[in-house]
Amino acid sequence: MAINFVVIFGLLGNVMSGLVYVSPANVFVRILRRRSTEEFESVPYVSKLLNAYFWVYYGLIKPNSVLVATVNIFGAVVEIVFLTIFLLFAPPRMKARTAMLVVALNVAFPAAAILLTQFLLHGDQRIDAAGLLCSVFSMIAYASPLSAMKTVVALKSVEYMPFLLSFILFLNGGIWTLYAILAKDLFVGIPNGTGFLFGTAQLILYAIYWKPSKPSKQVSDDLEDQQHIREALIPASKPIIAE
Repeated sequence: MAINFVVIFGLLGNVMSGLVYVSPANVFVRILRRRSTEEFESVPYVSKLLNAYFWVYYGLIKPNSVLVATVNIFGAVVEIVFLTIFLLFAPPRMKARTAMLVVALNVAFPAAAILLTQFLLHGDQRIDAAGLLCSVFSMIAYASPLSAMKTVVALKSVEYMPFLLSFILFLNGGIWTLYAILAKDLFVGIPNGTGFLFGTAQLILYAIYWKPSKPSKQVSDDLEDQQHIREALIPASKPIIAE
């Protein structure tokens, strides 16, 4: 029965992680339409691809962890597509910077790390090293919403923290945490437990700072009231009398 629950939560985790990976699709549809990356940054996609690589490696070398590998294979393909689009439409300086990051962090570093762990370590040592790398990069990825949460508190508005993405991250962290508990996998549990806590914090902030959008008539009335107040506060200019 426990094994069945592990499979069920692993499959649910695959679905939720897949949604997390494809969530920036609207950004890349915009880039394709405008044929420009505008002010978007490539770093989040470079880091997500690096993270996916290590989870694929971990899922393949650890027994009974194929469900960890499958979704991250999908995620790696998605991030490669996103980065290809980014490189095609980025301005020259951003294109050069992104290309250097891709070569360093998505080619050289993971290749070196995987080769070293593969040939220098054996058995549980290899699995632990891969799991530690996965946990570190996942924690970094899960910490990224902290900047959005800071913005929400500063502006007292959830405009720049989409509810759907926060909710998906909350579910993703929760499901993989349950999977980790059932599978007794500490390396999956620690970063996803942290992600679950961050997701919960985002939803709490959303509940605190969410405000319903005002009807257009109310907005118009508010603008009119503000205009009347300004007119009342600003004294009228004295006419210039020609002598």
